[in-house]
Amino acid sequence: MRRIHVTIDRIALAGLDPAQRTALVEGLQAELSRVLASPAARSALAGSRRTPVLCLGHMTLAPGPSGSRAFGAGLARAIGRRLKP
Repeated sequence: MRRIHVTIDRIALAGLDPAQRTALVEGLQAELSRVLASPAARSALAGSRRTPVLCLGHMTLAPGPSGSRAFGAGLARAIGRRLKP
């Protein structure tokens, strides 16, 4: 498999200032790209499937853009763990 197509319809980020929102999305995109590029993830996701909701558990958000970026990266790692069969 050469390509994985991920569609995220909406990310609701109420209560975050614009810098935090941007940092969170950047962290999410960068880490999700890395997580999904791993050979293990590619083989686990070889078939087409839809996952409308993932329950990822409790995650804390540290203040500021760096906390938001770390939160986005942690979110991507949690998504990667939940998508594996």
